[in-house]
Amino acid sequence: MKVGTVKIDSPLIMAPLAGITNLPFRIIVKEAGCGLVYSEMISSYALVYKSKKTFEMLTSCKAEKPLSVQIFGADPFIMARAASIVEASGADIIDINFGCSVKKILKSGSGAALMKQTDKARAVMAAVKNAVSIPVTIKIRSGWTRDGYQAKEIAKIAQDCGISAIAIHPRTVSQGFKGFADWNIITAVRKSVSIPIIGNGDIITYKDALDMIKITKADFIMIGRAAIGNPLIFTAINSALKKEEVEPVNIDKHFDIMIKYFTESVKYLGETKASRMMRSRLCKFVKGMPYGADFKERVKHIVSEKEGIEIVEAYRKILKKYNKENSNNFNIDKIEALL
Repeated sequence: MKVGTVKIDSPLIMAPLAGITNLPFRIIVKEAGCGLVYSEMISSYALVYKSKKTFEMLTSCKAEKPLSVQIFGADPFIMARAASIVEASGADIIDINFGCSVKKILKSGSGAALMKQTDKARAVMAAVKNAVSIPVTIKIRSGWTRDGYQAKEIAKIAQDCGISAIAIHPRTVSQGFKGFADWNIITAVRKSVSIPIIGNGDIITYKDALDMIKITKADFIMIGRAAIGNPLIFTAINSALKKEEVEPVNIDKHFDIMIKYFTESVKYLGETKASRMMRSRLCKFVKGMPYGADFKERVKHIVSEKEGIEIVEAYRKILKKYNKENSNNFNIDKIEALL
């Protein structure tokens, strides 16, 4: 499968999530079977004006390839310059954000604000496309109304501009992440253009992914919040797509991922910063599990890699003992529902 000229081994894509999809997390989901990873959303202005912190967000490595870097902004000239910087950093794909509904982003005329300014949207897409040689994609919402009219309109403009693929999160701007994603919008956009479509929204289990493909005919599936505490969702979906048996979640693999996530974060951020970040991230991996509240309380205070790993290993032993005593090993449906 391809996005433009970029080959992707799996039709599964990790959605760009602010504060989540940094390099360590991207490595984790890639190893779990994700075909394409996205960076966090990056400001075009910050890149052009050489923000050190923003440039650090472009850090990549071979293990996560291919990588799509998502940028946002409303000025075609600035967006084009930012896209050139991203291409020079070694990114494989550039994605333009047309879907962010955060107020400060909308106020700047960026993100989902562009979905109701079609002339500016066209100018931004054309400028970025003409500035780089790598594929350019966009990520959109349903738009500002539930009928999906703006999504179809922007999709047609994207196709005219030579955009390589369109990711659709079928919630309106006012919904944010609330309510339900209307997969009918994905189907409608799929019918309106011939370029690849990436379906996104309400994929919680591998069964949801199969349903989305069947219902919408999307070419790719983008997983978002469900992967934060359960990267193995990619493993499960890949097995299901190949019509292989979806094996029960292996608790050891799940905890091994937690530890690797910690160690990779230390390499990327340094021990102090990584330890602070892991206080909240590790909690996502144990949501709904037995004695999970005790684990969460302990990780709230971790200050080192050694301490964090010791807490994870101790909880692993407690959970395995619990499973053995209760003859209640987690199966894929149960653990995905919990996470």
